[in-house]
Amino acid sequence: MGATGLARSAIYLDREHSQIAFNWRVLAQAEDKSIPLLERLKYLCIVGSNLDEFFEVRVASLLAQNTVDGQLAKHSAFTSMMNRISIECHRLAERQYEVLNQEILPALSRKGIHLLRHSERTEAQRAWVKSYFDREVRPLLTPIGLDPAHPFPQVVNKSLNFIVSLAGKDAFGRGTAIAIVKAPRVLPRVIKVPDELTEKGHAYCLLSSIIHAHIGDLFNDREVLAYSQFRVTRDSDLWVDEDEVKNLRQALQGELQGRQFGLAVRLEVAKNCPEALSQFLLEQFNLNKDQLYQVDGPVNMVRLSELIDLANQANLRFPAFSAKIDNKLTQKNIFEVLNKHDILLHHPFQPFQTVIDFIRTASTDPNVLAIKQTIYRTGMNSDLMECLITAARMGKEVTVVVELMARFDEEANINWADRLQRAGAQVVYGVVGLKTHAKLALVIRREENGRLKHYAHMGTGNYHASTTRFYTDFGLLTAHPKKAAEVSEVFMHLTGLNKPKKLEYLWLAPFFLQQKIIKAIRNEARIAREGRPGRIIAKMNALVDESVIRALYAASADGVKIDLIVRGACTLRPGVPGLSENISVRSIIGRFLEHSRIYYFRNDLEHDVYLASADWMSRNLYRRIEVAFPVLEKNLKKRVMSEGLDPYLKDTTNAWILDSNGVYERRKPRGKQAPFGAQQFLMQSLGSPEAED
Repeated sequence: MGATGLARSAIYLDREHSQIAFNWRVLAQAEDKSIPLLERLKYLCIVGSNLDEFFEVRVASLLAQNTVDGQLAKHSAFTSMMNRISIECHRLAERQYEVLNQEILPALSRKGIHLLRHSERTEAQRAWVKSYFDREVRPLLTPIGLDPAHPFPQVVNKSLNFIVSLAGKDAFGRGTAIAIVKAPRVLPRVIKVPDELTEKGHAYCLLSSIIHAHIGDLFNDREVLAYSQFRVTRDSDLWVDEDEVKNLRQALQGELQGRQFGLAVRLEVAKNCPEALSQFLLEQFNLNKDQLYQVDGPVNMVRLSELIDLANQANLRFPAFSAKIDNKLTQKNIFEVLNKHDILLHHPFQPFQTVIDFIRTASTDPNVLAIKQTIYRTGMNSDLMECLITAARMGKEVTVVVELMARFDEEANINWADRLQRAGAQVVYGVVGLKTHAKLALVIRREENGRLKHYAHMGTGNYHASTTRFYTDFGLLTAHPKKAAEVSEVFMHLTGLNKPKKLEYLWLAPFFLQQKIIKAIRNEARIAREGRPGRIIAKMNALVDESVIRALYAASADGVKIDLIVRGACTLRPGVPGLSENISVRSIIGRFLEHSRIYYFRNDLEHDVYLASADWMSRNLYRRIEVAFPVLEKNLKKRVMSEGLDPYLKDTTNAWILDSNGVYERRKPRGKQAPFGAQQFLMQSLGSPEAED
């Protein structure tokens, strides 16, 4: 049948629904009683964080695209979509708090971890909380009674606030009926009660609960009629006219402050918040009732992650795991090893420290003349960045392409850019209008024969040591003359803005990556039409690009067997007769966040394997600098297949199968089949039995 002539809804799944469905899968981890309790709480926090970003970015973008002269569009398709998003997000949030209140908090209490409401505290605990409030909290609070001289204050994005309804008159004889209290961001959101005041286990209180209990103390001689905590989520996308600004870093620094006060897109209040107060807040933020979320618990569930850290009970966490260190790499000069063969790294099962050591060795090696690297996310503290600073101070030519527009990491990247420049490094900010998302590092070294040689690292994930312990990613260290030289060409393109040369090995976006992917898909289709097996396996975070999806549909119709492992949003509709009956889609949600991108094409037993920084999304293929790179050595190809693809196709523990209606169903073992989890298998086969620090 093919895709031609079919209604769009019959061909593609809804992107927003798919993103929300991903969070239902994460929430299922919080519901899973086989997972340790504090880890279940962590999954709840992840759902909260994901929903925050969904509203800050995706919902905000949809609203902005459909707003003209400050007025929201009223056309039926947009209204229907926003209603659907509202219904699904309300359902998700309601279930999130049900799991918290009915399952996780009671179970934690049975294990001696008590998160106490005011009504649950003993007299001694209440006295301590009152003392804590007077000593640590009250001095930092600034209640604002609303009147013409005290208008509704600026409320920072995702901050904790309280609205209070008051009776009587103020000190000046006026009937100011509403006050706003901002919770200081410098205070912890979870506070431990001294153990001597708790009979069994350990007790904790939320800052919001402490302020609730003593909010009346802020208003002398006034009766508090009602109050509620609230939090507003705002549009957090930064926009800089890169064609107009002369200095992107300076312009972005100015925009960062404005992010805290973007247009409101969601309001969260306590479940028992009086309608009059919630309606007053909706009017202040110019929101409608569909954008109001009344929650049974803290309005910012993400901050409950502080309880996980404070509780620190190993028996309620996943068993400790540490990456296995390859002694051969630690005992030998890494350049000598790379002159013999490539090094494939699979994080977190193998340590990211090898990459840091690669840059550290280069930074102090007198024969190394230059280091070049891209930085998308690296964190506030980074050994790798310190190595680059050291290299620059030692007089090496250090060039760093820092992506200033990496969402929510802009401030950290600006700080690193400043430090690198002060150390003498050459810092550039990529290409105007395109995010530099490629993960590349290049070392240029003078060898004993006097010639310059290129060594490169290419990866699927960020140069962020912390996340490499929790994200699955592949990295390739290589001294392959042509591949390393092509990495050098990409850097020349990024810094000199010259047109990139034709590359033999690397697939570079936005120039040829999309065409190369489609060409490889069509090649499998041709092979299948000629009667030989066509096979594609691809793993990524998201699949929403329509040109790639159409090519996959066509290949399916030609008989190519296609397995897709897509963690998050997927708009391809699998299993439709005549359209996609040869395509299966699964999502893996486990202990680690699946982040690697792998493209496999059988290609008449050539077994082409590419690792990449890019998902199959329009933004990656057309609006970013991305690189896909081949794995050439046969033994490393086999490793990518046996570690990055095959186990995930066998998974019966953490796999969810997508059907043609857009519904995910958890895959389970059949009959007497033993459960198999890809991540568990990789931890056992690749990891170290030693406990982590």
